[in-house]
Formats: sequence, structure tokens, C-alpha cells
Amino acid sequence: MMQTYWPRQLREGLAEMQLPVGEPQQQQLLAFLALLNKWNRAYNLTAVRNEGEMVSRQLLDSLSILPWVTTEHLLDVGAGGGLPGIPLAIVLPEKRFTLLDSNGKKTRFLHQCVLELGLKNVDVIHGRAEDCKPEQPFSQISSRAFTALDNIITWCGGLLANEGRFLAMKGQFPDDEVAALPAGWQVSSSHALNVPGAGGERHLLVVARAEPSR
Repeated sequence: MMQTYWPRQLREGLAEMQLPVGEPQQQQLLAFLALLNKWNRAYNLTAVRNEGEMVSRQLLDSLSILPWVTTEHLLDVGAGGGLPGIPLAIVLPEKRFTLLDSNGKKTRFLHQCVLELGLKNVDVIHGRAEDCKPEQPFSQISSRAFTALDNIITWCGGLLANEGRFLAMKGQFPDDEVAALPAGWQVSSSHALNVPGAGGERHLLVVARAEPSR
């Protein structure tokens, strides 16, 4: 069920974030949100239950990392309800997205999204990151509310190209997680994210292999 105020919330939020997203893509984003809202009641896909917060905390939050998505093929690990993978795939139809999750209910939902929204650029994998065997490593891997940084590296480091980057979405800046990064890894940059209406801090941490010391 799509709420009548969602289109205005989305339009105004995108304008504030200075993200140029066309009307057809905005309609597709709202159709995805309606699907997420409908399935969430039975499948517990996301903790956000307040329909007034969904545009901000699900769509706008996912799209806040858009300026840092530079790869032609992004892997979204712990994809859950498709955040940020599905919104990114909708606004970047020329790029490919692989969504990975070990929860069968969640991957069933993601398959349904791909089908109903006609997303030709999305692949869904049901499985654990440690068991994933891609044909070639990914240059960017995104995660949102998935797990601590050291776990992401342990489980997904083998899926990342040598020069690749993790795009880890966090709330407050996770000083303790940064301090616990495994040897050979570093935060190459961090960015405070502006998500209209979300409340609280949001950060993107770009994590990469450390440059070997000379």
C-alpha cells in the first residue's frame, strides 16, 4: 500500500540531496517501497515500521551513497530487504547489481522485486558470503546495517578486487570498529551523509587494503 504523502517526501528529499532522479524512476522507487511495506508485515524484512519514516530511512538513506558508486558491477552483501541495492539499481540502470543474503525469506522477496519491478540489472544470490564464488572479484561491495567492519573483511575480503573498496554504511561513526580493523586494511575515507528526515547520524566508511609501506 502506497501512502499518499510518499511521492512528495521522495521528491523533496531528492531535491534537498541534489540527486537528479527522473519521474519514472521515482515511481519505480515508490513501487519498491510499497512492496517492501507489504512483505514486511509477514517477513520482517526491516525494523522500520512507521510508514511516515519509510521514504527517508529506506529510499533516501539508500540513495545517499549514490555519489560513491563508481563501479560497473556492485555486490550488496547482507542485502536483506534490498537496501541499498534495489534503490541504487533503479536509479543506475546502466550498472549491474548482485544482491547476496543468507536468509531465504529475504531472497524470495528480492526475487519478487526483480520480477515485479522489471529490474534487468539485478541478480539475487541466496547464500553466505564465505561460500560465494564469483567469476571475478568485485571492485565495490556495499553493506548497510550488516555487521561490524572486521566481520565484513573476514567474510567478504576474498570477494573484493585488490584495488577494491568496501562501502560500509553506518549510523554513528564506529570508532571501535575502525580500531579493530584487521592488519592490512584501512578506512581510506569517511563521509557524513545527509539524509533528510532520518534523524541521527549517518556515515559512509570507504574501506580498502592498506598501501604497503615502502
